Amino acid sequence: MYSRPVRTVASLGSTLLLALLAAPQAQAQRKPRPVAPARPSISNDQPSYSKEFTYGVNFNTRGGLLGGVAVRSTRLLNQDWARFWSLELVEVKHPKEEKATISSRTAGITGTIVPGKSNYFFVARPSIGLQRVLFRKAPDAGVQVNGLLGGGPSIGLLMPYYINYNYQDPNGGPLDVRAEQYDPAKHTGPGGSILDRAPLFAGVGETKPLVGAHIRGALSFEFGRYRDAVTGVEVGVLAEAYAKTPVIIRNQLTEDSAINDRFLPSVYLTVYIGSRH
Repeated sequence: MYSRPVRTVASLGSTLLLALLAAPQAQAQRKPRPVAPARPSISNDQPSYSKEFTYGVNFNTRGGLLGGVAVRSTRLLNQDWARFWSLELVEVKHPKEEKATISSRTAGITGTIVPGKSNYFFVARPSIGLQRVLFRKAPDAGVQVNGLLGGGPSIGLLMPYYINYNYQDPNGGPLDVRAEQYDPAKHTGPGGSILDRAPLFAGVGETKPLVGAHIRGALSFEFGRYRDAVTGVEVGVLAEAYAKTPVIIRNQLTEDSAINDRFLPSVYLTVYIGSRH
């Protein structure tokens, strides 16, 4: 007589046990999947590169038609600031340098010299500095304006300016032409016995080093549509001074220090191209 209740209880127990076992599975099926965190958006102001390398030609107020060449490597610190190193190779000329054509009737030669020039002055300017974005261009168009401040040593090389000078006896005799560094106390000209300028590197063996320092401030204007390339111009002011006066021009009636300066300020423009990565 107890068999029916026992079977009923057993049936209810089995049903409850199955329900308990099935509940976690149902909850697991109904549990919402975790939502993946959204990727942070990249601002249009954030640069798409970290390094930049440029090279170009330099024009300055002490370099004549073409001043020299320049290279620069830049590394970004953040979206506004960057640090750089650069190297500039230029020829510094005296403001009074002017070419003149001379003719020698005795030798039958017409040549070109720079009257009074005694030395070429070549300068290497390694620099380090900082760059800040003043106006940012759109990623694929526009003009970006940067401000730059840098400085470093100036390594000058004074190389003698050689001329071809005729030592022929005024009373007659064969031509006696010698290549020598111009000396106003020794050589008359133009139009005397100076015949022509000697080859550029005629006096390279007598080159003397001269050490100084420089600082510069500039604005650069970058153009271009491509994120991995750069084209632009840099306009700036450079102040440079040397431990000794670089003697470029000489005059027999004036002291070398009176017509040559140790302090050589200039205004420059550099046109450059380069790559980014």
